[in-house]
Amino acid sequence: MALFAASLNSGSNGNCYYIGNEHEAVFIDAGISCRETEKRMKRLGLNIQKVKAVFISHEHSDHIRGVPVLTKKYGIPVYITPLTHQQGRLDLEGHKVRSFDADKPIYIGGLCITPFSKRHDACEPHSFTVSFDGITIGIFTDIGYPCKNLTAYFSKCHAAFLEANYDEEMLEKGRYPYYLKNRIRGGLGHLSNSQALEVFTSYKSAFLSHLFLSHLSKDNNCPNLVSELFKQHAGNTEVIVASRFEETAVYCINGLIQQPLEYRGVQAALF
Repeated sequence: MALFAASLNSGSNGNCYYIGNEHEAVFIDAGISCRETEKRMKRLGLNIQKVKAVFISHEHSDHIRGVPVLTKKYGIPVYITPLTHQQGRLDLEGHKVRSFDADKPIYIGGLCITPFSKRHDACEPHSFTVSFDGITIGIFTDIGYPCKNLTAYFSKCHAAFLEANYDEEMLEKGRYPYYLKNRIRGGLGHLSNSQALEVFTSYKSAFLSHLFLSHLSKDNNCPNLVSELFKQHAGNTEVIVASRFEETAVYCINGLIQQPLEYRGVQAALF
């Protein structure tokens, strides 16, 4: 048994993460257009009909932009808190909207999705883990500070999408105005490379096989820089940078560290 994971897009221009088993899957956020979601799913050999729910982390547009068309076209239920729904001004059919509470698991077929609260400048921000048959994948982005919730859930993961938004020196010397720099690094914005590295090195489990570095800033980070930084400390964990321009490959997360787990161009029937 295994979980399959891919980033369809990761960054301030849109976020969407696919997690599923052989029978059903979920999206965590849907911040790219429905058309682009379909294109990227097709290129990966993933079947969108197996997506049974979308879970929304918070109301910022790069996490919800594609939700209305996606749910209308495919009839996919949207799990979202009432305040996030209100603040996001989403036009959704009422019977497709489902609420959730922090730390209370939700079951979608064989998948168990657990939301938890986090620090971010949104009304009711949450992150999620997705579990199946003893395998757990975490999706941890848009986090202002590595709180106890984050580290506790991260330590349980066999794979994780972990935000590494900015390099401190690049942000300090960059073109952003002072107020925006403070918003990013002020405890309710995003995790820096060094904060994410501290989470990784201090709280990763012995069975963490894959780390997806996520939500990198276009202006204040560099994929090669952060990839090299984490690979120095990775050990047996494979480090992947989730792009803001294209999808990653689909990865099979089965709890085994040593064997190669990357699958490209697989048949849709497998997923």
